[in-house]
Amino acid sequence: MNGLLVVDKPAGMTSHDVVSQLRKITGERSIGHLGTLDPMATGVLPLLLGKFTRLAQFFSAAQKSYTGTIRFGFATDTFDAEGEAVGSRVEPQLTLEQVRAAAVRFRGPIQQMPPPFSAKKIAGTPAYKLARAGKPVELKPAPIDVEAFEIIALDRLEATFAMRISAGGYVRSVAHELGQCLGCGAHLSSLRRTQAGVFTLADAHSLDELRSHAGDVQALELLCFHPRALLPEMPAVTADVQTIGRIRNGAQVNLPEFSAAPVVKIFAGQRDLFAIATRVAGTLFQPTVVLG
Repeated sequence: MNGLLVVDKPAGMTSHDVVSQLRKITGERSIGHLGTLDPMATGVLPLLLGKFTRLAQFFSAAQKSYTGTIRFGFATDTFDAEGEAVGSRVEPQLTLEQVRAAAVRFRGPIQQMPPPFSAKKIAGTPAYKLARAGKPVELKPAPIDVEAFEIIALDRLEATFAMRISAGGYVRSVAHELGQCLGCGAHLSSLRRTQAGVFTLADAHSLDELRSHAGDVQALELLCFHPRALLPEMPAVTADVQTIGRIRNGAQVNLPEFSAAPVVKIFAGQRDLFAIATRVAGTLFQPTVVLG
């Protein structure tokens, strides 16, 4: 089975757990997710299946949108509600205006320190493995872009927020640093991903819905994101039989209508995404990923 399925990940499962469930449901062994969601988080989790896993390289820069809550009063070692409390607990008397004013400094291009319990690698070892072993975790700040960060409401010690953040950014680091800024400690108490790139909750399917079609490849393929809508930044062309044959043999192809496009999607039919090709000169394109 080849395609891209968007799952509405439930709380309490890792992204790898969702992959394991999809393998059982679809019978497809080759599955990979686009952007890890922590176990406590819910929402949009796009997964590539079959030959479409070879397209993962083209999705790495996608921005992501979230809603969630931040709990003030104490920090945790993981920067979220699943971690152990660190430091003293307090009950700050915050106002909505104070929290909103502090949130402003986290918008736009910033340098962000990743959480010690994260997948960031230190000399080839994921940081969370070092942290769990009680070893020092020496991470470096990374440039990210917080396109939007709105504090919607404040209910005593918990703020509701909406955020849009660049690839590689950690929402729980923003929550942690916001607490530091306000002098009271804070951690991410809930998180829901509402969008990842072009994929939204409207495109997502629950695991229960997918299980109801277990083993029915045709039904599951119809639940996949339409291949024509994938990677919208790339123009699409439907190739004739001769062109498909040349691509299958690894030959360059002439696509005169796309002289200005650096990369194009090539289809063998309405839904059959056959290849991704990169322009080498003029209207000449070299297939770089062949799915057919």
